Amino acid sequence: MIHPSERLAAVRRYEAAGFRAWPAAAVHYDGTWVIRLTAGHPAKRLNSVNPLDPGDVASIADRVGRAARRFEAYGRPLTFRVSPLSGPELSAHFDAEGWSRFDESLVMRLPLAEAPVDQALDQIPLKDIGRFVSAALKVQGADLSLRAGLSELIGAIQPETGLFAMERGDEPLATMICVHDSDLVGLFEVATHVAERRQGHGRKLLLSALKWARLRGAREAWLQVEAANEPALALYGSLGFTEVYRYHYRRPPGA
Repeated sequence: MIHPSERLAAVRRYEAAGFRAWPAAAVHYDGTWVIRLTAGHPAKRLNSVNPLDPGDVASIADRVGRAARRFEAYGRPLTFRVSPLSGPELSAHFDAEGWSRFDESLVMRLPLAEAPVDQALDQIPLKDIGRFVSAALKVQGADLSLRAGLSELIGAIQPETGLFAMERGDEPLATMICVHDSDLVGLFEVATHVAERRQGHGRKLLLSALKWARLRGAREAWLQVEAANEPALALYGSLGFTEVYRYHYRRPPGA
């Protein structure tokens, strides 16, 4: 059985890797609460308060108020991202204040020695950020207004980054971002065009990306996926990914 301190250490490792792989434009600290804000992109991971120590629960109401003022200045709804590092006292405070809870997600891992990549296609990541962003937005069916923000975000990633796209002619079928950070590789923005799903495109692209990462010395892959996304969970489970921990988001009433 894993000791609680060892589990929290593992969570901290993935959380830190996630911050490096998906960098917010502005980062502020209130004790061990990390306040991440990004004017150019609305993703909750980039616009949330991330508590990193279960014991750091002094003056919760005052600190929530300070965070709220920062979010208001950015035009973002106050959002807390609650992981096992947040601790029960903070969650109890949110419950007492009537905060909503939504979008539970899983963090999953796969030792690359166990990844079935031997027969995967060798694929070279795209070098052109603009081309990748265009493909990703089309695959996701996302608003084109996100183009500048996503381009800026990708350009700010410090670890080695692979931009993967599967295309049929000029039409993108599936896209994903692969961030190689020491012995870890994080998989982000994994998506398949709605008209092309259930045809194996996502699986093939994932395996190519995992093969790319293993050749570069990564030993473990990890990703984040919403708990309600059953097709994605089935795909990742079939590849050997297993759950490490879960997180969710909280917002105050009316937010």
